[in-house]
Amino acid sequence: MRALLSKAPGGPETLVLDEVADPVAGPGQVVVAVKACSINFPDVLIIEDKYQFKPERPFAPGGEIAGVVDSVGEGVTEWSVGDRVIGMVGHGGLVEKVVVEAGKLYALPEGRSFAEGAALILTYGTTIHALLDRGHLGEGQTLLVLGAAGGVGLAAIELGKAFGAKVVAAVSSEEKAAVAKDAGADETIVYARAPFDRDQSKALAEQFKAAGGKAGYDVIYDPVGGDYAEPALRSIGWEGRYLVVGFPAGIPKLPLNLTLLKSCDVCGVFWGAFAARDPKANAAHIDRLFRLWKDGKIAPRVTETFAFEDGGKAIAKMAARAAIGKLVVTVAE
Repeated sequence: MRALLSKAPGGPETLVLDEVADPVAGPGQVVVAVKACSINFPDVLIIEDKYQFKPERPFAPGGEIAGVVDSVGEGVTEWSVGDRVIGMVGHGGLVEKVVVEAGKLYALPEGRSFAEGAALILTYGTTIHALLDRGHLGEGQTLLVLGAAGGVGLAAIELGKAFGAKVVAAVSSEEKAAVAKDAGADETIVYARAPFDRDQSKALAEQFKAAGGKAGYDVIYDPVGGDYAEPALRSIGWEGRYLVVGFPAGIPKLPLNLTLLKSCDVCGVFWGAFAARDPKANAAHIDRLFRLWKDGKIAPRVTETFAFEDGGKAIAKMAARAAIGKLVVTVAE
């Protein structure tokens, strides 16, 4: 079978499309013929050896797949050959076939495309955990979403509205603001591109405060980091929750006196570890996501698809922070 492999640390241009042996399902495992694999920011980091996990090379990036069950291992009764499934694999998804633990797969609903299915779990799974478990977002509260036109950002807008919050979406262009508005944002903020000097940082904080109102934000969802973090934190409300989701703009250093002045919490969001430590709670979240998807309250926004051999281009676009919505690689028709 074909696989898009990382054989040495580096950028997307180092990926090589190569032939490897077909995988075999062991006990409790399923081989999935991959149809689509979505691209997320961890794919940028993992091939550069900058992610929390460093797989042994050669490996394929791609943590989120959709496809068809090709074969099942001993003891697997819940899946049959031909079933349409979606699942998280961590890495290894940019291949024609991949082995997945049977319990980590979900049925792809009828009428939903493989591209949509591949774009669901990571962004919405991260976000529902962030907003409910870490942010304790409640009806009538105010939510600020940074990087709001990306995959997790759009998920935060949709879920924030589904949970009854007022959502302010912060983005870097008018085009992205239109996408955020279409996803349900009540208000949008267009901010400048970092880096910021002291005056620019102060001006951005005032921009955030103006949209948040006198009381400030109950929850801030930050999948961006960098120079955007401190101005956002300055706009948080009393006992607000600042959710640390990712750092494509760099790892920020926050002045902790702000947490004292606002009596606020800075909360890390590590969905993968949460899912591993509390699989029952995670499964309940995923079930809720499927219900919201069925009811039309959330919908993965696949804005661009790439051929298998162009998977590196999708990762390059993600690295350049040029993606709007979800990017998906079509592995097979």
